[in-house]
Amino acid sequence: MSALLELNGLHAYYGKSHVLHGVSLRVGEGEIVSLLGRNGSGRSTTVKAIMGLVDAEGSVRWRGKELVGQKAFQIAHLGIGYVPENRDIFPKLTVHQNLLLGQKRSQKLPRWSFDDMYGMFPRLKERQHTEAGVLSGGEQQMLTLCRTLMGDPDLIMIDEPTEGLAPKIVELVAEYLRELKRRGISVLLVEQKLTIALEVADRCLVMGHGQIVFEGTAAELRADTYVRREWLEV
Repeated sequence: MSALLELNGLHAYYGKSHVLHGVSLRVGEGEIVSLLGRNGSGRSTTVKAIMGLVDAEGSVRWRGKELVGQKAFQIAHLGIGYVPENRDIFPKLTVHQNLLLGQKRSQKLPRWSFDDMYGMFPRLKERQHTEAGVLSGGEQQMLTLCRTLMGDPDLIMIDEPTEGLAPKIVELVAEYLRELKRRGISVLLVEQKLTIALEVADRCLVMGHGQIVFEGTAAELRADTYVRREWLEV
């Protein structure tokens, strides 16, 4: 499988603090890769480094083009979507207006429409004229996921999408991820919940101390009690 995204020897820093120590990974076309690890292991920093949001050195290649040194908006325009952990919605705008803001001006016909979003998450359709700031946490998460998709990315990086959500909403998020896969969108999923990561991922990577400590299929991770105990279980 050809790599859409490829990291080689990536180091990242917050000021003088050295957080990533030579991370290498790849995400192929139409593949879901889960990036797992405890808090502080470097998962979110990896995604931010790909997006150009933290100081980084090493190599991040997108369809063979080097991204390190580019600005976040330039990286987004290349076809990479990013859903941050803090659900960055515009609270005073309606659901529909938030989705409108996600659209990119492009020559090609987008893969996703408002109907797609409202079909996936009927609750958003019911609340399309409601200010986003009054939505529940789960609804805001749905909105953030959908707004990123409206930009028609080829790869979507999602940081902790199920954090603090009710089990019913977690299942909706899992279905959303399956729908992305059906449509050929690649996903880099940062998750702490092993269950959802194992359920939807083609491959799983485990991070510890700013490095990749395991790479394999969901079945291989399920079978590896040492890695789960040493690097994942609290």
